[in-house]
Amino acid sequence: MNKQVFALAVSAAASATFAASADAQTSVTLYGVIDEGINYTNNVGRGHVYELASGFAQGSRWGLQGAEELGGGLKAVFQIESGFDLNSGRLAQGGRMFGRQAFVGLSSQPYGTLTFGRQYDSVVDYLAQTTANGSWGGTLLSHPLDNDNTDNTFRLDNTVKYTSPSISGFQFGGTYSFSNDTGFANNRAYSIGGQYVYGGLLVAAAYLQADNPGNGSNGAITANDANFIAARMRVFGGGITYTFGPATAGFVYSNSNYLDPTGNGYLGITPLVPPGVLLNSLKYQNFEVNGKYQISPMLFVGAQYVYTMETFDASTGGVKPRIHSFGLMADYNLSKRTDVYIQGEYQQVTGDLTYSILDYAFIPGTQAPSSTSRQVVVRAAIRHKF
Repeated sequence: MNKQVFALAVSAAASATFAASADAQTSVTLYGVIDEGINYTNNVGRGHVYELASGFAQGSRWGLQGAEELGGGLKAVFQIESGFDLNSGRLAQGGRMFGRQAFVGLSSQPYGTLTFGRQYDSVVDYLAQTTANGSWGGTLLSHPLDNDNTDNTFRLDNTVKYTSPSISGFQFGGTYSFSNDTGFANNRAYSIGGQYVYGGLLVAAAYLQADNPGNGSNGAITANDANFIAARMRVFGGGITYTFGPATAGFVYSNSNYLDPTGNGYLGITPLVPPGVLLNSLKYQNFEVNGKYQISPMLFVGAQYVYTMETFDASTGGVKPRIHSFGLMADYNLSKRTDVYIQGEYQQVTGDLTYSILDYAFIPGTQAPSSTSRQVVVRAAIRHKF
């Protein structure tokens, strides 16, 4: 009798545990992307190079995301995501353990989502999806030096983000990133953006501002994470894409303005201007047209052209170079989770000379600028998702 009572008690306890677990509806998902290929660059500081390179169409990563139902339509959410270089095993994003994303928050279907941690800004969330690099192309098809962050060169630390629910196809959101400094505005950032989706139409826009980005190690955009180090960064833009049958076409405009820029993350320790010259401001206006055609369920091809107007205002005077970027991609799915692709990108700097490192072509993802105004990269790669 005692054994039967004990067995019934254990069974009841187990049933109660599983019922509570089912009622809570807690879920945790492990996921990732591995992107690996061979790159050929025709000119990297006076020589060509063949190299194995990781994370171009998508950054190689692994992550965990989860949610717990709290009742009344409210749930707790979290996501931690780590980027890495497949060839060396090193962590990406400045050596951070979870450099791609790390946040926790609350989500409600009728009211939206509020999260806290290291997160994407509104340019990445909304505007980037209308660009080739932010949707299907990846790093090689970025705008010059990823000046508008549509390729997600940096994330925002110390960030509070709100994302609205979709309301008749319209969605909006914004971020505020604390400086975590006694100087409240020293390396803070804020952004806002929105999108409208109707059938095959997508329209999006976003604005981002950061004060003293790239200065210090505790603010919104730290020194080992920034695309530009400057006194102030402002980025805004709008884009539109339309899908009709197997084809998608898009147009994007973005405007990036850097006040008193002193360095660039892609160029490393190389100063932007020669000694004795002060760079007052650097401005980029990017005009992009892109297209993608789904030839079959397994194969798509895409193309992109970006015309960039650069305004270089230095103590030696102001000039306005122009940058032309052409990108092509073909992607073939071997299965639902594995594909192979080939990409090519050509960049040419024309017009006025700045007599600085910015006169040399430099495609993001390459080792270094070209020794001329032209640079070409070709990549063949495999990508696996899990």
